[in-house]
Amino acid sequence: MKIGFVQFNPIFGQVDKNLSLIERLIGSRKADLLVLPELCTTGYNFISKKEVMALSETTQGKTVNHFREISQRTKMNIVAGFAEKNGGRLYNSAVLVRPNGKTDVYRKTHLFGSEKKYFTPGNTGFKVFAAGRVKIGMMICFDWIFPEAARILALQGAQVICHPANLVLPYCPDSMPVRALENRVFTVTANRTGRENRGGNDLKFIGQSIIAGPDSRVLSRAPADKESVGIVEIDTAEAGNKRITPENDLFKDRRPEYYERLVKK
Repeated sequence: MKIGFVQFNPIFGQVDKNLSLIERLIGSRKADLLVLPELCTTGYNFISKKEVMALSETTQGKTVNHFREISQRTKMNIVAGFAEKNGGRLYNSAVLVRPNGKTDVYRKTHLFGSEKKYFTPGNTGFKVFAAGRVKIGMMICFDWIFPEAARILALQGAQVICHPANLVLPYCPDSMPVRALENRVFTVTANRTGRENRGGNDLKFIGQSIIAGPDSRVLSRAPADKESVGIVEIDTAEAGNKRITPENDLFKDRRPEYYERLVKK
């Protein structure tokens, strides 16, 4: 199957323009699974909760419905970050949109920086979903630095971890191959580029979207400062082999009885 990322520089607050830009970048490309950045239609650097409220949508709003149209037309499964409004709360979310129109949502668990002022910490937990012939998990940006996030998805059978991001710290692109290796899964990080200087908060996004394989090989990596679409062919069966050596199985060799502190507050 073919999996990929779309990397670009969203225009803050311009949902329609960003959707048009996404359409242009996807063009006639073909993939089974395509991942877009975090908050890819709104921009990231909010300066008030009122602003977040104005740009947030439900899963029946313009943004997700537009992704439904793209998915149905292209027959691609799409994972995209968006600002979600649900039950009076605001979430930094990612949506999985399938060609049949069905959706699933993940809400960011580990909020970063000023996100804590505007978004509610996610309440979905880390779940695995079917996207055509592949089982996927979702995490968003700063979730990457918590190895428990990728591990719990892998333990539930995720073959591909989809990772919409708006990265500003430099560590993630070099760390995702490690997340892939330590869980023997494929990972797709779709980051953005550009700069947003608003309310005295100047953020420069680092690009470098990356696809990594279960053996830690980098299968595709975007430049730091340019629009880019990376699509690679993978064999998802590779994510089912948890053998490190003939005598060592990544999951069977675990000793959970000694990991209790990982889940204690």
